[in-house]
Amino acid sequence: MKDINPGTIFFLFIILTAFGMPAPLMIFAFVAFVIFKSATNNQNQKGNGPRNQRDTRDNRRRERDYNRRSRQPEYQRPARRDYERPASKPTPKPKSNPFKNSGIEKYKDYDYEGSIEDFNKALQINPKDIAVHFNLACAYSLTEQKEKAFEHLDKAAELGFTDFGKIKTHDALAYLRIQDEFEDFEKNSYRLGKKSRENNTGNIAESQNLLEQLKKLAELREQGLLTEEEFSLQKKRLLG
Repeated sequence: MKDINPGTIFFLFIILTAFGMPAPLMIFAFVAFVIFKSATNNQNQKGNGPRNQRDTRDNRRRERDYNRRSRQPEYQRPARRDYERPASKPTPKPKSNPFKNSGIEKYKDYDYEGSIEDFNKALQINPKDIAVHFNLACAYSLTEQKEKAFEHLDKAAELGFTDFGKIKTHDALAYLRIQDEFEDFEKNSYRLGKKSRENNTGNIAESQNLLEQLKKLAELREQGLLTEEEFSLQKKRLLG
């Protein structure tokens, strides 16, 4: 009854009265109309109720999705990165040779004997240092020790020295260039012949032996086992 409009009931009563319908029939028609109206409303509610509920749920879901997307940061494509090769390990720098540096400083100060001593010590650390061999050749040439100068130039050429123009023009090697052996040395691509190399090796061994003997004489003199006269006499015999 709640869903029936009173205006509708009044309108229906007027129509039935106008057609002269008896009161019992009017009551019957009115009850039938009320039952029909109630049944129609109930059917509409059953048919539309779940659909309305589904629409409501869908709307709420869309609203939640929209709110969620609006709160999320805007998607950004990551920046393109070029392929990077793994960095190779840096090649360790060779350790500096202190005797090589000190030998160069003494050479510049015209202390050729001191530079020869330091350059030889530098070769004990790195016997394949081309620059040290060339510098030793220059120092030996300046002190007029041609055998040793030729030997170290030969060693430098053996290790890969190719600046032969420097040998022809370097002032420190002027003494070597006036030696008779230099012409054959130059023709042989600044390498000593086999015989010359053997002779130089023998001369070096003899020089080292002489230095050791002189050193022993000096030690004996310092220990008081040799007088100054005896030391001078033995020294002259060795230097003969």
